[in-house]
Amino acid sequence: MKKKSWVTLVITGMLSLFVSVSAFAGTVFWEPLTYFNASTWQKADGYSNGDMFNCTWRANNANFTSDGKLRLGLTSSATNKFDCAEYRSTSKYKYGLYEVSMKPAKNTGIVSSFFTYTGPTDGTPWDEIDIEFLGKDTTKVQFNYYTNGVGNHEKVINLGFDASQGFHTYAFDWQPNSIKWYVDGVLKHTATTNIPTNAGKIMMNIWNGKGVDDWLGAYNGANPLYAEYDWVKYTSN
Repeated sequence: MKKKSWVTLVITGMLSLFVSVSAFAGTVFWEPLTYFNASTWQKADGYSNGDMFNCTWRANNANFTSDGKLRLGLTSSATNKFDCAEYRSTSKYKYGLYEVSMKPAKNTGIVSSFFTYTGPTDGTPWDEIDIEFLGKDTTKVQFNYYTNGVGNHEKVINLGFDASQGFHTYAFDWQPNSIKWYVDGVLKHTATTNIPTNAGKIMMNIWNGKGVDDWLGAYNGANPLYAEYDWVKYTSN
C-alpha cells in the first residue's frame, strides 16, 4: 500500500479537527444579512404593537445597503405618523450563543434592538432575551429578559464607546441555568434566576416610544433614523 506523505497526514488531521470542532460547536446558521432571504427571515408589515410603540411596522423600512448590511429605518409618512421596522427569523431557536454585529441609531425616544422572542401569538408563554440600545445614550447598552411574561431584569452597562459610531459585536449565551451577555467578546453581565425555557425567534427592530419618557426620553420626531446590522450568528450547545 502506498504510504501517505507527511503533508497528506497533516491535512487529513486538520480536516478531522475542523469536523470535530464544527460538530462540537453545532453552528446552526451564520447570516451575513446582505439580501432578503424569505425562507429564513420575515419583515413585519402593516400593524403596530400598540401601547408604548408609537409606529407601524413597514416591510419597506427593512432594506439592504449597497455595502451589504441590513438597515432598519424609522421614518414619518405624515405629521405625527411614524413607520418603523422589524426583522425576524422564520424558525425558533433555543439554548446556545446568539451574536450580532450592529450599529444602533442615536436619538432620544427610540430603541434599536437584537433579541429572541416567543409569546401568545406563537401559542407559548412570553419568553424573551434582550440586547437594547436606548437612543438617548448610545454609550450604554441595556440587557433584559422575560420568563412567562415576568421581566424587571434590566441591567445597563457602560460601553466605553459610542455604539452609534461603528459596528461592534454583541452577544448572549443562553443556557438552562444562566444567560451571559458579551460585548466584543468580553463578559459584561450574568443572570441565573428564572431563566426562559421556550425557544424563540431571532429578532431585530427599531421603534419610537410613547408614554415611556422616563425610560427612553421624549421622542422629538426626528427622522429618518437607521439601525444597521452586518451579520447574525447562532451556535447551538
